[in-house]
Amino acid sequence: MRYGWLVYNSSLLTPKFLDYGKWMQRAAEAAGITLDLVLNSEVLVMIDRNGERKLRFPGHLHRPDFVHYADKDLHLARHLEATGIPLFNRSRAIEICDNKALMHTALAGSAVPVPRTIIAPKVFDGCVQGNDTFIEQIVGELGLPVIVKEAYGSFGEQVYKADTEERLRKLITEIGSKEAVFQEMVRSSEGKDVRLNVVGSQVVAAMKRTSEVDFRANVTAGGTTEPYDPSPEEEALAVLAAKVAGADFAGVDLLFGEDGPVLCEINSNPHIRSIYECTEVDVAPRMIEYIAEKVYR
Repeated sequence: MRYGWLVYNSSLLTPKFLDYGKWMQRAAEAAGITLDLVLNSEVLVMIDRNGERKLRFPGHLHRPDFVHYADKDLHLARHLEATGIPLFNRSRAIEICDNKALMHTALAGSAVPVPRTIIAPKVFDGCVQGNDTFIEQIVGELGLPVIVKEAYGSFGEQVYKADTEERLRKLITEIGSKEAVFQEMVRSSEGKDVRLNVVGSQVVAAMKRTSEVDFRANVTAGGTTEPYDPSPEEEALAVLAAKVAGADFAGVDLLFGEDGPVLCEINSNPHIRSIYECTEVDVAPRMIEYIAEKVYR
């Protein structure tokens, strides 16, 4: 029997995440694969006194041939990999894509064009930044307005625009000890971007997102979507970005730079309903086909 798990998070039992799981389950069934939906809290990470790794999970589950890892529980992901189970995506790719500071560090030197970026100096929990001269340096290097992004965040909700130095200082104070990055604003792409879904080395679907009310193009920030025909340059950039991050699957967001496409970010766990409703391209079967080729070839 061809058998896998889709691991998702037990603290996010929302319709959006449940919809994704069921959707992938149907695509797997159509391909002759049984895919169990497994909560991360159902699989216990254990290390014996002798240092041996073990997994403990309910009796209705069996050791899978693979795991489609739709979660960001890195401890469990690494443990599964260490026991020899293939993960899609792998823990390192999820780690890189989930942290915007780490993502830009990983992309450095890869020839992937990005906005000029400054990674915020570390502030320990419970402490405040004791040196604010770096704020003047940020403004001097990136200009105003400047984009401020918390390292961890989804749907554009932890992304801010500072039009003044005063606003930038306030944002830095509010963010506190959270990791963050500062970026120059790509004015030519204000309120618009492109999402490309990458599977393996191919772009399988793309949509343009546009907002008339916000500098962010995310649908949750008021954006609308339309099917998009990416250029060869945009496709190549999306595939390269996913490859550098080590992602088998990715939702790659590109900005419209003045001299060509610019990478905004890489999402290791992109939801597929919105791009399906926009383009009528079902990404799930392509993802399952990719997994099957890697695991059962």
